[in-house]
Amino acid sequence: MGAGHQHGHSHGSPPAGATGTAAAAYRGRLRIALGITLSVMVLEILGGLMAGSLALLADAGHMATDAVGLAMALLAIHFANRPPSPRRTFGYARAEILAALANCLLLLGVGGYILYEAISRFRTPATTEGGLTLVFGAIGLVANMISLSLLLRGQRDSLNVRGAFLEVLADALGSVAVLVSAGVIMATGWQAADPIASLLIAVMIVPRTWKLFQETLNVLLEAAPRDVDMAEVRAHILALPDVEDLHDLHVWTITSGMPVLSAHVVVRQDALDSVGHEKLLHELQGCLGEHFDVDHCTFQLEPSGHAAHEAKLCH
Repeated sequence: MGAGHQHGHSHGSPPAGATGTAAAAYRGRLRIALGITLSVMVLEILGGLMAGSLALLADAGHMATDAVGLAMALLAIHFANRPPSPRRTFGYARAEILAALANCLLLLGVGGYILYEAISRFRTPATTEGGLTLVFGAIGLVANMISLSLLLRGQRDSLNVRGAFLEVLADALGSVAVLVSAGVIMATGWQAADPIASLLIAVMIVPRTWKLFQETLNVLLEAAPRDVDMAEVRAHILALPDVEDLHDLHVWTITSGMPVLSAHVVVRQDALDSVGHEKLLHELQGCLGEHFDVDHCTFQLEPSGHAAHEAKLCH
């Protein structure tokens, strides 16, 4: 922005530190889900050792990453909702995105480990006790369904909560695979069902994790939000009275539920008096808030020809 001609303005939501991030509303539910996960993890480890079930131990291992993921999500919410400072003007809101990214890496790591162990079981078969596996798998599934119900709504609002939700969802699918493999072993004695179930757990983890990874990476790279059409935003602004041109239009996301926009708006010279200036700022904010759900906006209003004096960096 050109020195001496900067007209920042915002009628939007305050930074995350003032109102709380989208994930903050689900802090209590995340804590309950964490308690459930830790309890079932211990039970599944005991059950896996007693039954000699790799699928059950794999599910317990995934439960462990669930617990880490949920704990990271809670820790990220704590930091993300700390107040801004002169140095960190948006506070620590990005902590939630970093937690979502860490959850992705955890999930991919668990998927790779389960894949490796399952292949090893094919090479060196082991006997699995189907009855015990069935009991502990059922306990795991019920617990996961409770946790999923707690996080279902929040995963739509926050990438951080979605990372935790996907952790639990993958584990619920793993519990289903454990139950199926245990049933097959009890009915037929076919021991290969256990490592096959483990392979299915690994395969089910990857696609959703990759999607979450792409979304978190887009936020970190400050890409425009998926639901914001930049061409449409530009067209709406240019359609306002007194607006002649537009440049340096940027829309990005600080954290889930916190999109931010900045733009240099070229206006007619006679609209730059104090009355016209305030009127146009309200029109710009109203336009974006109504049509695009982007409330936190900063505009620089400038006369025609001013852009030629600005540094050619991000036009």
